[in-house]
Amino acid sequence: MNKILTGLLLACALAASAGAVEYNAVQTDKSRIDFVFRQMNVPVDGRFKKFTSTLAFDPARPEAAKVGLTIELASIDTGSKEADDEAIGKQWFNVKAFPTASFVSSRVRSLSKDRYEVGGTLTIKGKSREIVTPVSVKTDASGAVFEGGFNLKRADYGIGEGPWADFDTVGNEIQIKFRVVAASTTPRK
Repeated sequence: MNKILTGLLLACALAASAGAVEYNAVQTDKSRIDFVFRQMNVPVDGRFKKFTSTLAFDPARPEAAKVGLTIELASIDTGSKEADDEAIGKQWFNVKAFPTASFVSSRVRSLSKDRYEVGGTLTIKGKSREIVTPVSVKTDASGAVFEGGFNLKRADYGIGEGPWADFDTVGNEIQIKFRVVAASTTPRK
């Protein structure tokens, strides 16, 4: 009887894992990191063109997910070369001293089917803050799309120092939006 029960449990475990898939191959050419800030109370859109990401996400075990992201700050694109050059300078991102920003997840919690909450540490200019962001996930045979966003305050990270520390010209709040496309290197069984 014990051998039958053990065999049955093993068969159930194998059946459950047969449909499991882990999304772990980020396709940066199909992914985006965008932002919106207000300059003189007018919304300005921009994005970062270069970033790398690590991901391990199994929809059957979201609490075990891991996310890492590194953004090359010099890849900023505000739609203006003059603004981009200013943004990478010492008073803004200071890319000579801090060439990248990073995010490392510490927890993932399921909110409902295909909706999650991801928490972790965002580091910009050597300053780290805990953030939490909602993320929606859409999956199909070709992979998964992770979309979400959050707001940050540039003063928390020292983005815009000296005369730029005043929020009359450039607002303190920045909305970050992301769309990460990932495939699985784990074949479905």
